Amino acid sequence: MDLEQLRKTAAEVVARDDVKYLIGWKKGSYGYRVAPVFVEDAAGVAELIFSPLCTANLTTYLTLVEKTPLPRGQEADKRKVALMVKGCDSRAVVQLLVEKGIHREEVIVIGCPCPGVVDQSLLVEKYGDTEEPVEVKWNGDGFMLVRGGEEIKIPRDEVLAEKCRLCRYPNPVISDHLIGAEVEKWSPAEDSGVSELDAKDVDGRWEYWEEQFNKCIRCYSCRNVCPLCYCQDCILDRLNPTWINRAVNFSENTAFNISRAFHLAGRCIECGECERVCPANIPLGKINRKMAREVREKYGFEPGLDPEAEPFQASFKPDDPEDFIL
Repeated sequence: MDLEQLRKTAAEVVARDDVKYLIGWKKGSYGYRVAPVFVEDAAGVAELIFSPLCTANLTTYLTLVEKTPLPRGQEADKRKVALMVKGCDSRAVVQLLVEKGIHREEVIVIGCPCPGVVDQSLLVEKYGDTEEPVEVKWNGDGFMLVRGGEEIKIPRDEVLAEKCRLCRYPNPVISDHLIGAEVEKWSPAEDSGVSELDAKDVDGRWEYWEEQFNKCIRCYSCRNVCPLCYCQDCILDRLNPTWINRAVNFSENTAFNISRAFHLAGRCIECGECERVCPANIPLGKINRKMAREVREKYGFEPGLDPEAEPFQASFKPDDPEDFIL
């Protein structure tokens, strides 16, 4: 990644009168941490980075800022928001455009071709946690960990995030400014996690998810981080009528997680954020990727690729044959 080009482009973008700020990544306060940053002027671009540690999908901020209604006396700032995206992140931008969650004239997309990011939990497991600032770089077909003046070469497969192992779109599918050259696509690995579950019988799959959903503490981190869960009034929060009780037990946990999975059918862009932030380490990516696989294989549809596409769930036809319904 050419940081000089990134910061030069960012400075030009935020200097525009019609731009409110740019959302990107900066070094975190310690260790492997990376944090979101809102850059409002050219002086702030010096903080911007793009590295294998930039795992988070920043697209969720597009629907989090300035939610209506605004405080009395305030008016909405109609200026554009600039956003740094990886390939998977860019699909979330496209899907928001398809659903009219955002409008094209409201956003400037700064595309960052991505050779793959790291799974920070694997970094900690294999190389230990640390409070001192560290740096991780792309290094040929692997990574380079720079810590305490020492350079440690890391094989790609040792710490590569699962979403990158399965990635089909490492280059942004939409961008106004592309930073550097596109990366060479790699052949996605077989999704063994989904395949192993498919190989189980119904009772085996139920037993697996019973164990996983029993761990859920209903913190809603998965929903809150998801760039496609942006309803201001979530039906799963309603108390009158009550769709899902607030009790934390297997029954309600299952209803919550399965409802989210179906709400994301034909919409999930497989960025893996839900699984990354889950404090109970529930493999939520498996259920979402299973739904995505079914939609892809049975309907030939992938979300987040064409801003002019019709939403998948809007393609329902009332006259579809229903012979399969008992």
